[in-house]
Amino acid sequence: MKDFKSYSQNGAGANGAKSGDGANVNQTVNMAAMLAKAFEGKSEAQVLQTIIAQAEQGKRDGTLTNADLDNFYNTLAPLLDGFKRQKLKGIIAKLKAI
Repeated sequence: MKDFKSYSQNGAGANGAKSGDGANVNQTVNMAAMLAKAFEGKSEAQVLQTIIAQAEQGKRDGTLTNADLDNFYNTLAPLLDGFKRQKLKGIIAKLKAI
C-alpha cells in the first residue's frame, strides 16, 4: 500500500465495494491480498505502526481526509473481531483529530 489516498480512490465503499459493482469487490480483494503480502512476517504491532505512520503523514500533508479514514475503517471493520474493531475505531478517531 503506497498510501491511504490511492486506496480510497479505488472506489471502496462502506463494505469494500459500490453496490452491484463486482469490479470494486475484486479491487478490495486484491488490496487485501497485497496488504497481506506486504506485511507477511511482520508482527501486528509493526503492521499497525506502519499504517498509523502513513496515515499521520497523509493527514499532515493534506492528502488524507477524514472521509478517506472512514472509508478505510468501513472496509476493514467487518473483517475484524470486536476487540480489534474497537481498537481500529480508536485509532481512526485519533487520526481524525490531527
